[in-house]
Amino acid sequence: MLTAACKFRNKSGLASTTRVMPFFLSTSATVTPLCPPPSPYPSPHFRLPYLPRRGLAFLAAAASPRTLPPTPRQAMASLATSTAAAAAAEVTHLSQRDAADIDEQLMGPLGFSVDQLMELAGLSVATAVAEVYKLSEHTRVLIICGPGNNGGDGLVAARHLYHFGYKPFVCYPKRTAKPLYSGLVTQLESLAIPFVPVEDLPQDLSGQYDIVIDAMFGFSFHGAPRPPFDDLIQMLVSLSVIGDSAKRPPIVSVDIPSGWHVEEGDVSGGGIKPDMLVSLTAPKLCAKKFTGPHHFLGGRFVPPPISSKYGLELPPYPGTSMCVRIGKVPSVDISSLRENYISPELLETQVMPNPFDQFRTWFDEAVTAGLREPNAMALTTVNKAGKPSSRMVLLKGVDKQGFVCTQITVAKKHMIYRKIQMRHFFSTGMR
Repeated sequence: MLTAACKFRNKSGLASTTRVMPFFLSTSATVTPLCPPPSPYPSPHFRLPYLPRRGLAFLAAAASPRTLPPTPRQAMASLATSTAAAAAAEVTHLSQRDAADIDEQLMGPLGFSVDQLMELAGLSVATAVAEVYKLSEHTRVLIICGPGNNGGDGLVAARHLYHFGYKPFVCYPKRTAKPLYSGLVTQLESLAIPFVPVEDLPQDLSGQYDIVIDAMFGFSFHGAPRPPFDDLIQMLVSLSVIGDSAKRPPIVSVDIPSGWHVEEGDVSGGGIKPDMLVSLTAPKLCAKKFTGPHHFLGGRFVPPPISSKYGLELPPYPGTSMCVRIGKVPSVDISSLRENYISPELLETQVMPNPFDQFRTWFDEAVTAGLREPNAMALTTVNKAGKPSSRMVLLKGVDKQGFVCTQITVAKKHMIYRKIQMRHFFSTGMR
């Protein structure tokens, strides 16, 4: 995607306004008039003249030095998550007893198995992490796993994060001999994911990890944490009190911040202060005391009988996502939303030899992501005096001769036929 700054002056010529517009495809050569040949596209339509490959430039100037612009799926997921957050002003919070009862119902008369629920929960955690903490800035992920189901969720999340492109490291000090957990460990070992002993962890995790996932204890935990988890919790407590969040890895807690009371929260006030909480099935009562910027719900498996019996009010999951944000989206400093437009460019070696094949690939991605009217494009021309004119048209088809769009105004066709400079671009977030 190319962003171009266009200046518009008022009638007096004294004031100017700069607007940034995204260009997807740029046709910089002059246009030769031609009549639309017979085509299968329904009338009225208009064929934009074909230009040789040299006249098509694939540019990406909206990327920072470390990342490319988001894909349509990322853009749609972000938009849908924000929309769901606004709609989810109030959700049901479960007591410890209700949470346990729901698990029994799911794994009893409703036919779920523990490994099935664990897989979906771990996938939810991984997708929530990837939603907020982008791979370009948070590569190294330490997952601290406890001996129970919460730790199993962490093991599953580690596997999915690996396949998402992250570099997970697992601290699993009290391994469970049950086949389910042994299988999860074997899966991670087959991916060469490192297992880090507790004694090898640095006291300050800031220098070695970009994210720390707390998957030690869940809603069924009682009493005080025992070694080595008491020291691990204190390690995360020390990490969370560092004032500058930019200088420490964010903490992500799975379902319950380890050490918290499942209903009363951080009773002592000296517990873990996670930056993200991923509640599973439904938030527990302690989640009301969570003050971090990112609260997500995961575990997209709650059937209607459970929702009805327990009166669950939960936000809808967007699209095919495995997580949904709860509460308000963190405030954003608009002035800081700045990209570096110098590098990197989308090199010619990174695209298909045939530009129309590349366009179809990007267009299919936009359609798959569920974008509304991804075929909408702006057809912009500039006359000899430099006066721009832009009209929105709908793409009707693409073939080897070029683009076919809905009928446009006579004036616009007249400008094209007079060999005026022309651009047509798509603002769909495609990269």
